[in-house]
Amino acid sequence: MEYETPLFFHVMQYAAQADRDVVDMVSGNPDWEPPEALREGLHEYADLEPDQFQYPPSEGLLELREEIAARRGVDIEQVVVTNGAGEANYLAMARALERDRGDEILLTDPVYPYYPGKTTMLGGTQSFVAADEEGQLDPADVRAAASEETAAIVANSPNNPTGAVYPEETVRELVAIAEEYDAILVSDEVYDHFDLSGEFASALAFDSDHRIVTNAFSKSMAITGFRVGYAIFPPELVANAKSRHMLVNVAGSRPSQYAVLRALRETGPDYYERNRELLAERVETFTDALEAAGAEYTTPQGSFYVMARFEGYPGSLENAERLIDEAGVAGMPGEAFGDSRSDWLRFALVTPRVSEAADRLAAYFDDS
Repeated sequence: MEYETPLFFHVMQYAAQADRDVVDMVSGNPDWEPPEALREGLHEYADLEPDQFQYPPSEGLLELREEIAARRGVDIEQVVVTNGAGEANYLAMARALERDRGDEILLTDPVYPYYPGKTTMLGGTQSFVAADEEGQLDPADVRAAASEETAAIVANSPNNPTGAVYPEETVRELVAIAEEYDAILVSDEVYDHFDLSGEFASALAFDSDHRIVTNAFSKSMAITGFRVGYAIFPPELVANAKSRHMLVNVAGSRPSQYAVLRALRETGPDYYERNRELLAERVETFTDALEAAGAEYTTPQGSFYVMARFEGYPGSLENAERLIDEAGVAGMPGEAFGDSRSDWLRFALVTPRVSEAADRLAAYFDDS
């Protein structure tokens, strides 16, 4: 089987090798400070006894799983600590396919590219349901696309790349559709702390054996390099997920989990609110510049991405590279996210140089 390397790596490498200064708006690496308690936890960990430098429990540190379970209102045995949300989604999609209820994975268009890649890797087949111009998903369209072959429906809210936040009624209906077709809703909620709309609804709000919720601390604590995520499974699906996790990874990082636990316990809501306020300011700065440049754009309800369309400038890989070379701004080609946004480019607002990037784009397209 041949696996396609995600375009993220190509664009990031191209930008890194450019002969000029480039503002990176490709990666989703937050540029703000992690919680102070997380740094303190790491320092504390360095002085622990040697036994604390060995394998942790495969499913995650007991205290961390207890903290997650208490916060999410689930039983601790349902929680598996993973190597980021990426592995959490992999485990969830694998469990959906292993149920022998079909091999189809329903995805949205536009789509986060790793979902189709995981589908192929796991031997599933991809089907897509188009989101509307605002990135919202109509449950009626999902129901029309679902069938007895549907193993899973993968939903991401707040959404990458559109910034859409699905309201409670949409999430309720997605759970109901999964139940109706004996499928699994995989609800990726990694951007839940970056809801700018106040409309975010977790699939955990709906009691069901047909939904798996995935999340991570990578974005919310600005620690993408720590690789600490988690998945919450229905009780009857969790055992095999733990076994697959053990066979693939053995276990996650003990120091990372230790530091995350300390940060969870000691970080108040003001930390997350400050980061949302920072993001909201960047959204305004960036979209104002896009407006001045005559571009179409999305205003995210959540996450930290903006999609933009410039007249006569499709969102191809070639044009993304051209933007790096000629404007000094690296964004993702829209074609990476599916057919429906092939005319668009996606920009991540996780750089202190958002204003500078916006000025560069405005100047570039004004001169074009």
